[in-house]
Amino acid sequence: MVRSPGRQLLVAVYAVFAVAAGARSAVQLATKFDEAPVAYLLSAVAALIYVVATVALRYRGPRATHVAVTACSIELAGVLGVGALSVADPDLFPDATVWSDFGIGYGFVPLVLPVIGLWWLWRYGDHAAT
Repeated sequence: MVRSPGRQLLVAVYAVFAVAAGARSAVQLATKFDEAPVAYLLSAVAALIYVVATVALRYRGPRATHVAVTACSIELAGVLGVGALSVADPDLFPDATVWSDFGIGYGFVPLVLPVIGLWWLWRYGDHAAT
């Protein structure tokens, strides 16, 4: 379980983003799916990744570390990929995703969060799994 204040903060931020992205995508998928289905589905995927990262970061051990590293890595690839695509071709996403423009709508936290998560796991995680 979570013990250090730094880890608690990281888990809390991931949990907030899981709820924020999940609620946003749920409303968008339910009310505006036809307007920008790819963008809304990407936000739902982001929410799912945030949930997995939250749970994995909450626990210690090789399996939890492996899952957390995987989730943070996928998240970083997603925010970099979607961010680059949304900057290169703004018409590709008719509505913003959590990761559009590298997370500008969320103060770039989606860009910074996986980097901090991976750093934390590299520095303090159980490396038997990685």
